[in-house]
Amino acid sequence: MQITLPDNTTKTYDQPVSAAQVAADIGAGLAKAAIGAKVEGQLTDLNRPIDHDASLQIITKPRTDKKGLSKGDPDPDALYLLRHSCAHVMAEAIQRLWPNAQLAYGPPVDNGFYYDIALETPISSDDFEKIEAEMKKIIAEDRPFIRYELSPKEGLTKLEKEANKYKIDNAQRALDGGAANLSWYVTGQCDNPANPQAWEDLCMGPHVPSTAHIGAFKVTSIASSHWHGDVDSDRFQRVYGTAFFTEADLDQHLERLEEAKQRDHRAIGHKLGLFAIDEQVGPGLILWKPRGAMVRTLLQEFLQAELLRRGYDVVYTPHIGKIDLYKTSGHYPFYADSQFPTIKMREQAGGGGGEDEYLLKPMNCPHHIKIFASEPHSYRDLPIRLAEFGTVYRFEQSGELTGMTRVRGFTQDDAHIFCTQDQVQAEFKDTVELVQFVFKTFGFEDVHIRLSLRARGDDEKAAKYAGSPEVWGRAERELRQVLQDMGVSFTEETGEAAFYGPKVDFVVRDVIGRQWQLGTVQLDYNLPERFKIEYIGADNQAHRPVMIHRAPFGSMERFMAILIEHYAGAFPLWLAPEQVRVLPISEKFNAYGQKVLDALRAVKGVTGPDGFRATLDLSGGRVQAKIKVAQDLKTPYMLVVGGRDEQANTVAVRDRTRGDLGAMPLDAFLQKAKLEVDSRGQQTVTA
Repeated sequence: MQITLPDNTTKTYDQPVSAAQVAADIGAGLAKAAIGAKVEGQLTDLNRPIDHDASLQIITKPRTDKKGLSKGDPDPDALYLLRHSCAHVMAEAIQRLWPNAQLAYGPPVDNGFYYDIALETPISSDDFEKIEAEMKKIIAEDRPFIRYELSPKEGLTKLEKEANKYKIDNAQRALDGGAANLSWYVTGQCDNPANPQAWEDLCMGPHVPSTAHIGAFKVTSIASSHWHGDVDSDRFQRVYGTAFFTEADLDQHLERLEEAKQRDHRAIGHKLGLFAIDEQVGPGLILWKPRGAMVRTLLQEFLQAELLRRGYDVVYTPHIGKIDLYKTSGHYPFYADSQFPTIKMREQAGGGGGEDEYLLKPMNCPHHIKIFASEPHSYRDLPIRLAEFGTVYRFEQSGELTGMTRVRGFTQDDAHIFCTQDQVQAEFKDTVELVQFVFKTFGFEDVHIRLSLRARGDDEKAAKYAGSPEVWGRAERELRQVLQDMGVSFTEETGEAAFYGPKVDFVVRDVIGRQWQLGTVQLDYNLPERFKIEYIGADNQAHRPVMIHRAPFGSMERFMAILIEHYAGAFPLWLAPEQVRVLPISEKFNAYGQKVLDALRAVKGVTGPDGFRATLDLSGGRVQAKIKVAQDLKTPYMLVVGGRDEQANTVAVRDRTRGDLGAMPLDAFLQKAKLEVDSRGQQTVTA
């Protein structure tokens, strides 16, 4: 067998070999650090035998600095192995403490893992310490994770004897999904797979080699959940935890969690009056309040101005469409599970009398295609760039709704480019540069680019993609070439493409180190073919255009939530819903305060005909109380005015972060504040 390593070197073996053996052949250091492997791109156990020619990547623990922190970004595959294994350790610890606990499901998730457990005795946060103590014992025992498999018949017989209906259900779902056998993982020695003498769980894997590889962990929270997410079904206790390779990494994560609580967009949004969610309106449906709507308007104006500069045309499309539109595009078959129910309407007399079926718009692209198709086009017209801030709808499960980050109605900053084959690379390059420009403007300097490709093979995931492998191959090569020509670093993720084409995703890191997938650019040869759209080429023949989908923000709701948390509600001056608040020190100076307000609002070229977004606080009371109110609303600048200011035509400037900047002429403040807005924060008001 020929084993191909990531650097394209090969090793040859005349009998099945494990990744652990290959690592040992490469070097003792690699063997010691190894915890898992990727064989042909599939994550697997370090000790699983490889019996065919294959590509192999060894997954290792991260290297650490002097403080014990992992160097660079953590490997998601390494964390997956670690956290999946720690979930098993936590489940075993819980069953030691509560022997009647029945396990349902325990996957790794972002930033940790959880286990759904059926248990009548309530588990509370007071129990976390004893669960963790039991977990430490299991880890100290350094017991191996050992996999064994049984045929479907043997496996189901075993599960029926154990009488855990949740595991029987999990097994049946695995078999229905195409699993040839059922697999278990034993934590400890397993002399007789049919009757292991150590703790075990039905599991696909993979895991780290032994419990000793689990470094630092914490049980973090408890919540309720339901079998299959059905509120009318069995209720579980969902115990959450997290795990890292070092205590330093865990401590840093917990510090970031605490910081994230302080920045939670839901709390800040409520405090600053940015948005609301009302149960009578419906969960996952956002009510933008005046201050939040102002920020949204500014975001839209900023991006739309840039789009017009780059040659885009603005369009508007309806919120619903006939079901056949989305069947043609493929959105209805591919996204049927996440759509609102269709709307059936019978036409009135004179309209044919038939019944039509409509769907709340899940995507804007079919509508933009119909705009393109509404009139003939020559190759001289292309590229045609159609942009819309279009609202779309998805029926997300109620348990998955989270503030503004996961909603049922959201507005995409959507655009679709229709171009010739020769224009693809230049247009795609321009969209990537647009996204980079947007993120830099908002202070997201750490941006990772991910090229998302289709899944390979004949499995269920690969079957979801529309179009031929040849078309996909060409599209993937073109995107890869554009990124290489631009000289940007990127990674490739197999199986993460959109159903109609490969895409480039942009993952940004905010000020407290969290990563968010935001903008996306997608190349599409399939939807033009499905809709049979065309243009007339230089040869006077009909040709199929290529489509590029792009959305720098992604959705206005999610982008707003991320901005709230990134800035902790303290929006930069150009984006703040209220930029300046004038604070007279007593009623005697209200008239001068009005004069200052009028001057602020008269400045042209800041936010339109009304100048700065400024207010005048005419409430009674001490000026210190007025300052606190403005500070709590995170108003960027407060102008305190009194007798001396009125005589000298000055203002005492207070910055929400830097504190008092001292008195300065009113005209000087106006000039400096306008410069800060125009530079989008590159220059600030100075004393």
